[in-house]
Amino acid sequence: MDFTVCDLRQQPQFLDTVAERIWRAWWEPEGHRLDHLTDRLRDCLDDDPLPFAVVAHAAGRYIGSAVCIASDLAERPEYSPWIAAVWVDPQHRLRHVGRTLVGHAMRACFGLGFERIYLCSVPERRSFYTHQGWVPIEENVGPHAQTVYVCEAGAFGGGA
Repeated sequence: MDFTVCDLRQQPQFLDTVAERIWRAWWEPEGHRLDHLTDRLRDCLDDDPLPFAVVAHAAGRYIGSAVCIASDLAERPEYSPWIAAVWVDPQHRLRHVGRTLVGHAMRACFGLGFERIYLCSVPERRSFYTHQGWVPIEENVGPHAQTVYVCEAGAFGGGA
């Protein structure tokens, strides 16, 4: 499957789609409003290094996305930055889109000079992340009992 991954700033027409996918997956069940998330994601279009989003697309159609933010777990404010909200539309899963999005986001974070980056997921996604070099550092964190992972720039080969 041929697709392109780029910074959302290069394809801002996908902003509403990225917001809608993240909202449906994580924010709507928590009772948050879509417009609040969309407003927060607009920060990904600014020139500031963080936050930023990467989007996978093919033939003008959204396939998936990931967002890089300062903090993803209120329980762990000392960890920063995070790759968060990794989403691939169901019909494109198991085609290396998620792996490519995460890798692109990792390289971008390391390119900004960060020596380590974090990510959290439900336990069922553990092998997806460990096969990409993420190391679990905590289990059962927060109300969703998530696993927290770290990736070091030197281990990834993306050191500054």
